[in-house]
Formats: sequence, structure tokens, C-alpha cells
Amino acid sequence: MTSVRAALPRRAFVGGMLGALAAPAIVRAQGTYPNKTVRYINPFPAGGATDTLSRLFCAKLTELSGQQWVVENRGGSGGNVGMDLLAQSAPDGYTLGLGGIASHAIAPTLYAKLPFKVPDDFTFISTIWSLPNMLVVNLDMPVKTVPELISFLQKNPGKYSYASAGNGTTLHLSGELFKVMAKVDILHVPYRGAAPAMQDLLAGQVHMIFDNIPGALAVSRPGKVRALGVTSKERTPVVPDVPAIAETLPGFDINSWTTLTGPAKLPPDIVARLSELAKKALESEDLKAKFFDLSATAVWRSPEATLAYRASEEARLATIIKASGARVD
Repeated sequence: MTSVRAALPRRAFVGGMLGALAAPAIVRAQGTYPNKTVRYINPFPAGGATDTLSRLFCAKLTELSGQQWVVENRGGSGGNVGMDLLAQSAPDGYTLGLGGIASHAIAPTLYAKLPFKVPDDFTFISTIWSLPNMLVVNLDMPVKTVPELISFLQKNPGKYSYASAGNGTTLHLSGELFKVMAKVDILHVPYRGAAPAMQDLLAGQVHMIFDNIPGALAVSRPGKVRALGVTSKERTPVVPDVPAIAETLPGFDINSWTTLTGPAKLPPDIVARLSELAKKALESEDLKAKFFDLSATAVWRSPEATLAYRASEEARLATIIKASGARVD
């Protein structure tokens, strides 16, 4: 009996020691980022190209991180509603979002007033993808080429319209650049996202759209609309038979690019971890192939390079916006 009593305290002591030794490892494991669901704000409605590409990206991050990345669509004001929500979120790494050209390079010049300050209210982690837009017209338009469209619009000033995903989007800016360079008068009709804009194009409520190419291809390939040109300076290998608008209007060049973005003051260790995860995701062969199928190119940049790229794009696009006379008060 004595030996049994002596053994019990010893077992308790050894167990306690093992627990104490294991405790730091458990704490470290629980503290590894991320250790719970990550909320990813897409500032555009469901159904458009940004939604499809975001969900592919988040699925890959879920696989790599072992935690769910959940897409939440918060559309409105060309992406500014969702970005305002992101800017006000806690800087803990569990609310991130889809930033990029619309809110972070176009909006600072286009809008007289924004609910957030660029770049101060955000942390830029990486670029995600780049893709051109495609000019498509509804089937009632009596044109088959960009030169024919320009000639037709010049003969009918103010009678035709183009849709966009909202003020300050690349769809909007593509239309404004086209107006300036082609010397045509067409009405801009903004929507809360590309999906409802395309629905009205198909219904004949508007006449054309410079949509992100995945959305445009989805309706042009089955013959529901007519594709006239892409907004990149050169043709895209995905649809090499569709000319670049720059072939008619030299210098025309608008590409949509996006960023993985967080609120300001994200801790450096979380930024580093997110950058590492984004790099692994965007350089994986399977995600690159899925992006390419949608005419998008996966692009990883370091946080520093992403911030610098954003600044250079804002400066470049400011000239275009000012020349177009576009302004949102």
C-alpha cells in the first residue's frame, strides 16, 4: 500500500511537469495566425468577375492556412462602401478585403469626397490579379468593329449609353477614356455592380459596356452580345481574335488590378504571414490556371511593392480622369 501511495504523487508530479512543458507549445499553436475564420470583404455584388476570382483566391487561402476564408459581398459606390467598412474594421487580420484600382487609384481623383483616406486608412499586402476589360455591345447595335462604333456614335451624339459597375470602376474609366480618345458623346449609366449592368445590357436598356473580361466572355461566347475590343494595350491570348481598342485608338490602355488589403495598423507579423500565404496561393499552378481560364493573370507583389504600384497607378490615372472631366461630388 505504501508503494502505491508513493507512486501516485510521483505520477501526478510527472504529469504536471509534462503538462508544464507542453503548455508553451500549445500556447504557440493557438497563437499562430490565422487560428479562426477570416472575413474577406468583396466591395462588389455577387455574380461578377471580382466575385468569382475572389472565391477562387479565398478557397486557395483556406487550403493553405487551414482556416476558412469567407467572402462577404458589400457592393455600392464603385467599391467605396465595402472599403469604408474595411477601413473601420479592427486591425487584427480577421477582416480583410479586395482593394485595388477602383477605390485606391481612381477614387482619390474622381471623388470630391471619400469616407476614407488613401493610402493612410489601409494596409496593402499584395496584388492579386490583373485583367483587361472587354467592350461589348448589345445585338441591336448596327456595328461589328471599333471603327464602325466610333463612326456610328459620332453621327448620333448623346443618343447612346454605356453601363458600368459604378462610378470610379475601371468599367467607368474605360468608357470615359473611350469618349475622350474617340471624340464621341455617350451617356454613362452606373450600376451597383457588373452583374446588374450586364443584365440591363442584355435587356436592351443600355447599349454597351466595358466589362471585366470574364463577365463579358460569359455572354459574348454564346452570342448574346457582340465583342468589339479589349482595353489592354495588346490582344489577350484568351481571345486573340478580338482586337485591342489600342489598334484603333493608339495609347488606349486600362487594366483592372486588385489587392489583398487590410485596415491600417495591421501588425507587421500578420502582414508578413499574409504576404507569405498570398505568394504561395498566387504562385500555385492550379490557381494560376483557374485565373487564366477567366483571362486573369495572378500577380503577387510584396507589401512595399504593392504600395508603390498603387501610388504610380493613381498618378497615371489622375491624368486620364482630369482629361475626361469626370467628377463625382
